[in-house]
Formats: sequence, C-alpha cells, structure tokens
Amino acid sequence: MECISVFDMLKIGVGPSSSHTLGPWRAAERWLTELNEQKQLQEVVKVSVKLYGSLSLTGKGHATDVAVVLGLLGKDPVTIPVDEIPGLLETVKTEKKLLLGGLKEIPFDFQPDIQFLREFLPFHANGIRFEAELSDTSSIMETYYSIGGGFVVKESLENAQENKGIFKSFPFPIETGADLLAFCASENKSISAIVLENERALRTDTEINTDLKRIWDTMLECIYTGCHTQGILPGGLQVKRRAYDMHQKLKGTLPYSNPVEWLNTIRETEVRFRQIIKWVSCFALSVNEVNAALGRVVTAPTNGSAGVIPAVLMYYLVIENHDGNFEDIKKFLLVAGEIGSIFKKGATISAAMGGCQAEIGVSSAMAAGALTELMGGTPEQVLCAAEIAMEHHLGLTCDPIGGLVQVPCIERNAMGAIKAINAAELAMDTDPATTKVPLDKVVNTMWETAKDMNSKYKETSEGGLAVGVFLSDC
Repeated sequence: MECISVFDMLKIGVGPSSSHTLGPWRAAERWLTELNEQKQLQEVVKVSVKLYGSLSLTGKGHATDVAVVLGLLGKDPVTIPVDEIPGLLETVKTEKKLLLGGLKEIPFDFQPDIQFLREFLPFHANGIRFEAELSDTSSIMETYYSIGGGFVVKESLENAQENKGIFKSFPFPIETGADLLAFCASENKSISAIVLENERALRTDTEINTDLKRIWDTMLECIYTGCHTQGILPGGLQVKRRAYDMHQKLKGTLPYSNPVEWLNTIRETEVRFRQIIKWVSCFALSVNEVNAALGRVVTAPTNGSAGVIPAVLMYYLVIENHDGNFEDIKKFLLVAGEIGSIFKKGATISAAMGGCQAEIGVSSAMAAGALTELMGGTPEQVLCAAEIAMEHHLGLTCDPIGGLVQVPCIERNAMGAIKAINAAELAMDTDPATTKVPLDKVVNTMWETAKDMNSKYKETSEGGLAVGVFLSDC
C-alpha cells in the first residue's frame, strides 16, 4: 500500500508544471544524489538527457529543458530566487557549460545535450533518461518517470522518493475513502484529526505547523503577486494577465502594504454575490498566472491546478468566516491533502495519464472536501463533496495550446474553484446515506475513464484545443 504525506501532495516549487517542470527538476537532483553516493559525480565529464512521451511532446511549452538544467546545476525549486533563473540559464547557453551539482564544471549545450523524443516508454508517459560519460570512458545511464504532482519514480512505485519507509509508521493506514471513514467512526474524530495523527508519526507538531504555515504563506504570496502584476505571459501566445485588472475593480480604496494586510482589507470589503464569483476567479487566475510565468507556487496537487485550493481557502477566509485563523487553514490543508492522496493511490494525478480530470478534477475534489469540513460537515459529507466535484469533471481533457500551461489551463482553475464551492454547498444539504455514488466509485471511474481516453487528449498537444486553435489565431 502506497503511503503519502500531506506534504507530498502539497509541495512548494516553480511553475509551470509539476509533472513536466518540478518532476524532471527533482529527477535531475535525485540522479546527482545517487551519483554522489556512488562516488561517481566527480568522474563525470559529459551529461546528456533524453525526454520521452508527453515530456517531449509538450516539454518546450512546460519548460522541461529549463527544469532539467536547473536540477543539474543543483538548484532547489523551493528556495531558488525565481528572478535569478533567467540569468542562470543565459550563462549556461552562452558559455555552453554548467557547474554539475554546483561542484564540477562540464561542457553542456541545450540543443544536442537535451533530446526531445516522441517515443513513449512502457512504464509511464513521462519518461526522462540521464546518461553520463565518465573520465575512464565508461558511461552510466538511469531512467526516471515523472508521475504527476512532482512525484518521481523508477520502474516501480516503490521507488518513489517521497514514500520510502513511511507507510509502516502511520497509525491509520488509508488507501480508500472507505478506510478513512472507518477510522473516523472508530476513533470518533474528524478527517483532519485522523490525518494529523498520521502526520505526527513523521513530524513533531511544531514541524507540522511550521511546514503548513510555509505552504499557506506561499499560497497567499502567490495570490498577492498575481493580483499585483501586469503584463503578458511568456511563451509566445501573448496571453494578457487578467487578475490585475479584476483585482483593481474589486479591491476598493482601503490601504495595505503586504499580503496579510491585503487579506484583512478584503475581509472589510462589502462583497455581493456577483463579486464573490469574481473574487474567487481572481484568486485562482492570479495563482496560475504566476505559475505560467515560472513563479513559485504550491502543487495542489499539481502546478497546472495550483490555483483551485488557495482560491477556495481564500473564499472561506474572506467570505464565509472573517474570524478564520491558522487552525482553520491547517484543517483545510490536512483534509485536502488526504483526499488528493486517495485519488493518487486509486487513479492518477498525472494529466499525461488521465487528462485534466486528474489535475483540475482532483484539485476541485480536494478543495470541496476541505471546505465542507470547515463549514461543519461530517466526514461523510466531506467525501460526498469531493465525489460531487470530481463527478462533474470526469472526462476533462488536457489539451494546452502550444504546450503552455495557459490556455485553457488558467481559466480551468477558476472554474474548478467555483465547482468546489458549489459541491460543498450541495454536500452540506445532502444526507450521505442517500447518495448513489461513493467517493471510491468515482475514483475508480476516473481511472477507467482515463484509460479509455484517446492518448491525444492527455497532455500531448495532439488533440482538442491544442490543434483546434492555431497559434496564428492567438
């Protein structure tokens, strides 16, 4: 049974894609770590990288080559100042060399040393192969797979770096929604309380609180940045940022100077029904505009769907409960993370395997369930909300124009957030005993739908809007 922490589901990283950017970045880091452990890093004289399947077909638009190089440089996506990235890349391109792992300088040229191959490897659609030539003329090779949400594996899920040795520590091992509800019933605890007990097997309360606060602070900073940044998104589609203009129309005239003051300012603003929809949309758009510009976001559960959960959590704080505090944020993130892990275990969170239902659909389900607990819903109603949200994303394709996480990805986050709120409201008025579709059934259905979908609708830019709209039309 795969064991997944909340902090595996909610990772801090750099956009625009968890599977195509963060995953390859982490794969490069992991490869360097293994080389170092084997005392081979200092013997490397040349490196080449091959990208397969979806990583190849949409890798340029997702900045996969950029992520690989940053990983080979030994940079950390959690801490790297994002404004330094262009300079680092320009240095590699002009000097045609890089400091491998920050330790050894080797020759490197983007064009021949990173190859985009249309071939799909059998294990997963997102394959990446690293090869190193050593000083004794021998060579070594390793293949990794980016399976969504920044998770990286080799030829089996047991090789997932995040999961090693964790499962045996959890007091409440959860594979399905039914498992989760059984533990809630036997322990007479909420979902967030059960999840918290599992996290305590891995971290102290202080560490849990610190890490969750870091995640929330990153989300809030991301929303704030998106709402206060104008311009055109990179990549060639000439997509204009919209969150800035929406925010200017909504915010009023109350003064503020930082994200926390800004949050309190919004709470003081009189918000009517139409404005609620606009605010939620603004929050979601802002996050994914930052993501599209290679900014720092939180995978939730992926970068492409990073705007849904923060937008719904902001909705709770600025609309539903002006007295909402860190304890509410903590519960929300714990519940959201657990729901996401159930989808990952029973289906997928990789758009290359499941289409956009695996990203926006899962994020909407995560947000809907988390909001329902904060609104006083029972564990059964929480899972009912998650089921409703996913049910109405089934079959959603992943067809980004130009391979960029922009159109239709940014708007889909706004739609996913609104659906999550709607699903929570429906669940709160539902007797779970009367529901016809339990969460586990919709998880299974999502996976079966994913397997039935034509591959061209699963992050290949070979179908849907990706070919229905020509770049010259944009």
